[in-house]
Order: sequence, then structure tokens, then C-alpha cells
Amino acid sequence: MSEKQKACPRVDIGGQAVMEGVMMKGPEALAIAVRRPDGTIVVKRRDCPPLSRKHKWMGYPFLRGMVNMVNMLVMGMTTLQESTEMLGVLDEEPTKFEKWLAKKLGKGIDKIVMAVAVVLAVIMSVGLFILIPTAVEKGMLNLGLSVTGATLVGGVVKILLLIGYMIFCGFVPDVRRTFQYHGAEHKTVYCHEADLPLTPENAAQFTTLHPRCGTAFLLIVFVISMLVALVVGQHVHQFFWRFLMHIALLPIVAGLSYEVLKGLAHSESKLAKILRWPGLQMQRLTTRQPDAKMLECAIVAMNVALYGMPKHSEKTAEGYAVLHRYEEADPGYEGAEEQQA
Repeated sequence: MSEKQKACPRVDIGGQAVMEGVMMKGPEALAIAVRRPDGTIVVKRRDCPPLSRKHKWMGYPFLRGMVNMVNMLVMGMTTLQESTEMLGVLDEEPTKFEKWLAKKLGKGIDKIVMAVAVVLAVIMSVGLFILIPTAVEKGMLNLGLSVTGATLVGGVVKILLLIGYMIFCGFVPDVRRTFQYHGAEHKTVYCHEADLPLTPENAAQFTTLHPRCGTAFLLIVFVISMLVALVVGQHVHQFFWRFLMHIALLPIVAGLSYEVLKGLAHSESKLAKILRWPGLQMQRLTTRQPDAKMLECAIVAMNVALYGMPKHSEKTAEGYAVLHRYEEADPGYEGAEEQQA
């Protein structure tokens, strides 16, 4: 481990699996590293300071969870698009409609595609995880079940839909590879948290299940939403109003769930371990064991997010660094010329 790494205090690192790579987000910046078909790793870095620095209220407990929910949705979609562009394998010409839409709206095609993707993702999520469970709740009420019973059934249906969706995604070959990169992300974060040198060998020894994972967060969100609905929805029977109630409660649920996730992740009490166990087990559906090359991508993303872009690497026209070995991203790495000297 270099002196620069030792001087850098350990901080919580967030991450995301992307197309053939990993994104890591540090305190001040995020980095995306993907492996191209030719075997090289390309990496980019952009500043991403905490929103609470500009708007202090965004860092307050409870409120930060609401902000994080929106920020993660937009950042997640943007990062996926960036990783696809970095792979350099998509050369499709925009359609006439896309060109016409971009001209009319005065926006780049990539921004339009991203906006449409975000909207579709939100619509699908609302339909799958709010509309359908609400319909089930209403059906249970019509059958004479109490509001409490109907809410519990709706919450269980929501969780089962989430599990089914994850299982379905696991059958798609490209998604399975992304799940492997998800595992690489977790192993590398564990390696960093253990203050070990970031190498594939060190990272490989850790589990793919991490308490701060977004999969665990989703499960917490669904459980919290059910508990909140049990309190708020006792006198809401109509389908339309129950649907609106679940929508309106989302910010509150997100704020509560974020605090619960952080509290459970940073506690080693017996109760915390019991409560976070279901979320860890859920990750068995969204993570797979990565190979060494996948771990290398995650390590590159981690080092670049924490310590900056590699100084000795060649650059592409877009400004990506091109690495032939993962060690080139280490802050203590010496270029070939310096090694020879």
C-alpha cells in the first residue's frame, strides 16, 4: 500500500455495476472503469461533491434519504449510459425521429434518451411495485379482509414481485455478467474497508454480500412502506386514494429507510445483524462470483475515485485513460520510463 493510500482515511464508498465494469463513488468524485473487448480498461472520473456542501439541508438526517433516492436514480441511469459509451462498441446512427426530436427540443440525443429511460423506469417501478400491490390490497378489502390484513398482503406481494423480478433478470446472460461485476464491486469495497492493498487476490477473499447494498435498501424500503401504510392507511379504502397514498408516502419511506440502512450497516450489535440478514440474503439474487479481470475493473474504479486519474496512461479522444494493467491506477504506480530509470 502506498503512502498516499495510508494517508487517506477510510470512508464509505458507494458503487454500482455497469456495462462490463464498475462505478465507484468517493467523497468528492466518482469513477467508471470498463473493460473493452481488446482487454484494456478505460476509466473516466468526474467531480461529484456531496450535495449537502451547497445545500446544507440536504445532509440532514431523514431529508438526506429523500435526496439520495432521486440522486441515485438519475446517477444510476446516467452512469449506465456512460459505461455503454465507454465500451466503444455502439456505432448506431440516430434515427430520423431521434434527430427530429433533438432538433425540436434543442437537446442532445443522449440527453433525450436518458430522460426517456428515467421516465420509463419510474413508470415501470410505479406500475410493478405500487399499482399491482394496491390492486391486490383493494381485492383483499373487497373479500372482507381488514385494512391491516390487506396492507400486510399487499406488502408481501410487493416483496415477492421484487424477488421474482430479480430472479427473472438473473436468466438474462448480460445481466448475469453485470451481477458478477456487482459482486466485484462489493468485494473491492470490503477490501478497502479492511485497509488491505487493493489487489484481486485480496479482494477475492471477501463475500459478495454487503450491508450497504442497494438491494438491501430496496427490501428495507418495501418493509418500511408496509409499516407506514399500516399506520396511515387505516381509513383509506378506495383504490385510487390508496394508490395516491403509497405515492405520497414514498419520500417519507425513503428518508426512514436510508437512516435504517445506515444504522444497520454501521452497527455490529446482535440485533443489527439479525435485522440486516434478510437484505444480505436478497443479494444472492443480484450478485455473482466475479473473475479476476472483473475485480481489476472494480479496483481501478476505486483507486481513480479516491486518488485521481492515472498520470502515466494514454488518453482517448474523449479523455478516458487507457490502462493495460490494473496497477496503473494505483497512486503509487511508476510509469515504465521511471521503472527503467
